[in-house]
Amino acid sequence: MSRILRAIGPMVMVFITYIVFSGSTSFYDLVTGAIVSIVVGLIVANIVVEKPKKLVEVQRLLWLIAYAIYYFFVAEVKAHLDVMYRILHPKMPVNPGIVRVPYDVETDYAITTIANSITNTPGTVVVDIDPDKKVFYVHWINIRALEPEKTREYVSKSFEEYAGKIFD
Repeated sequence: MSRILRAIGPMVMVFITYIVFSGSTSFYDLVTGAIVSIVVGLIVANIVVEKPKKLVEVQRLLWLIAYAIYYFFVAEVKAHLDVMYRILHPKMPVNPGIVRVPYDVETDYAITTIANSITNTPGTVVVDIDPDKKVFYVHWINIRALEPEKTREYVSKSFEEYAGKIFD
């Protein structure tokens, strides 16, 4: 029973992904999508889902939606504007380097979410993660601080707050 409960989340995600990428809701695609999602969900259930109860907590879904809105409409826009400013400025004001950015989340999903958010935001790229020290090493196009707590404030604090509420 535990494997089936764990499989529900992956099944739903695979089914939605299948239908979105097939671009069709014909009977054939719905049946094929259901079969594929059941098989994949059962195969990966014990690998990707540790606590199935988290999948049905509505507040986590609401935080995920809030995070998506923040990430796409605030963080991304600000970062793109900043990089465009640096490209278009006659002196091209950049101060690149690699900084340490600490984190406090616990789960691999939260760590991965933060690292992906940093990397996908223009101007920053996670080049390494040290899970023992709980630190990201981030290449930053314009270093504004070197102290780890200040780099966290500039680079990852908002991502970490959302990731913690969604996954931890």
